[in-house]
Amino acid sequence: QAQLVESGGGWVQPGGSLRLTCTASGRTWKTLGWFRQAPGKDLEFLSTASIIEGTRSYTDDTSHSVKGRFFISRDMAKNTLYLQMNSLKPDDTAVYFCAAGSQFLAPTRAQYDYWGQGTQVTVSS
Repeated sequence: QAQLVESGGGWVQPGGSLRLTCTASGRTWKTLGWFRQAPGKDLEFLSTASIIEGTRSYTDDTSHSVKGRFFISRDMAKNTLYLQMNSLKPDDTAVYFCAAGSQFLAPTRAQYDYWGQGTQVTVSS
């Protein structure tokens, strides 16, 4: 059965860093992505990484809202997705979700088929 499990969330002071991990099982998806949902706000796309067909490599795309602070990476051998988050701000406080799908570099919620349960990230002093 396909499953996505996020980990690595927690509390961090402004300016700090966290690395989120999404462990995928059940199959290898073309695309894995990160989203977040802050209290009272809509789900927000953050970053996505897609396998380049015919290779063991991937390419990625990141939302302008977090570009330069958040960095996505994918370990193909471990079927794992990461999100390195630097220079965190209180506005980054949210539940962070990992998602999987078959569309290339998908930036919207509807393009993903499977979702993890989410991990809470709280940025405060």
